[in-house]
Amino acid sequence: MKHSILVVDDERSVRSSLKRALGDAGYEVEAVDSVAGGLAALRNSPPDVLISDLRLPDGSGLQVLQEVRALDCGTQTILITAYGDIHEAVEAMKAGAGDFLKKPYELEELLLAVRSAVRNLERDTQLDGFRRRALLHHHADQMVGRCPAMQEVARLIEKVSHSEASTVLITGESGTGKELVARAVHFGSARAAYPLQEVNCSSFQESLLENELFGHERGAFTDARETKKGLVELCDKGTLFLDEVGEMPLSTQAKLLRFIDQKTFKRVGGVQDITVDIRIIAATNKRLDEAVAAGDFREDLYYRLKVISIHMPPLRERGEDILVLAEHFLAHYNRKFRKHFQCLSEATSKIMRAYPWPGNVRELKNVLERAVLLDDAIELTPDMLPPELVRRPAPIGPERLMSLAEVEEGHIVSVLQSTGWNKSRAARVLGISRQGLLDRLKRMKVEVGENGAERA
Repeated sequence: MKHSILVVDDERSVRSSLKRALGDAGYEVEAVDSVAGGLAALRNSPPDVLISDLRLPDGSGLQVLQEVRALDCGTQTILITAYGDIHEAVEAMKAGAGDFLKKPYELEELLLAVRSAVRNLERDTQLDGFRRRALLHHHADQMVGRCPAMQEVARLIEKVSHSEASTVLITGESGTGKELVARAVHFGSARAAYPLQEVNCSSFQESLLENELFGHERGAFTDARETKKGLVELCDKGTLFLDEVGEMPLSTQAKLLRFIDQKTFKRVGGVQDITVDIRIIAATNKRLDEAVAAGDFREDLYYRLKVISIHMPPLRERGEDILVLAEHFLAHYNRKFRKHFQCLSEATSKIMRAYPWPGNVRELKNVLERAVLLDDAIELTPDMLPPELVRRPAPIGPERLMSLAEVEEGHIVSVLQSTGWNKSRAARVLGISRQGLLDRLKRMKVEVGENGAERA
């Protein structure tokens, strides 16, 4: 999209030359010769940039600047005059002039001023977007929960948000809502007006993750045709959220540690140190102390990340929060799908309280979404729930003792179901490697596809 410029100048030759030069530079240009013309153009369609002469036949360019301020339209302003004394410059700045050029000026000087004004406009627009997101998320992502553990989480979020802590570690099983905690910390802090950049450390190969975080210089490798800023640089003054940090390669861990300690980094292929001010929030479903002992995670980075630690409890340990969350999601999907569910049946509530929720809050949310989407009723009954919730094994008595293998098989299939039959995600929930899960499925003679599990 082309940026628009309004030129207000009473000299025809100036209007003509600026219209031609700015048009050649890729801008949409409108030119008028008076204060009245400038005011009319502003009120009709505020431009991205205003260039106005100070001395005009029917008044002062300050009047046009004052109208920009009154309209509060975000227009960037450049004032030009042949009478550039200190008093006029001060008055122009008070009226909101972003830049001030004295005649005679070089055309390149003016073009530089315009480019700077456009950058300022884009920055302000971006910051407004972040502020709107901050307000939205601050109200939309409040943590739902009444149990003592979640009350402690809420207390820590409040304290961390208003602290100067540069690193935060969030732990907990997959699906407990660690990303919601990260967003709550960011949007509740003074950094909310600046970017929140999120990256899943398990989604990138080693070299690609380093490039994603720190960027690269042009020519750093074969396909590096342009310089690229990494997420660390793009979220300056904001927050970087490193999800699944336990999957970060050791070489990238070393560079992250250096950045945390020195607050500087080099792009891939770069020689210049770049300084940014960010908060790092890391999340993991792994026991990082065990990963340290196994040599898979740097001990020094572990202690730098866990200066402040927030633990998200699994849903099975949150008592009545299960029903509180279920009702919250029921209301949410009612609005989304325009349904009219009013409550959970008593039988449904009992089933939900008894189920261990291996996929945690994410699984509960998916169950409610499926039920509301597929049915249209007043009460959510057990027949609307997935089979694995309803067909739980009866309490074990002496007449039916289950073997360890049977218990393991039932739990593995349940976790696979809750993760949408995604083997990698299921393996992470189970705390085993993907290959370990494949070996168990082979031993169990169970084949898993997109539509579920079948006996081989």
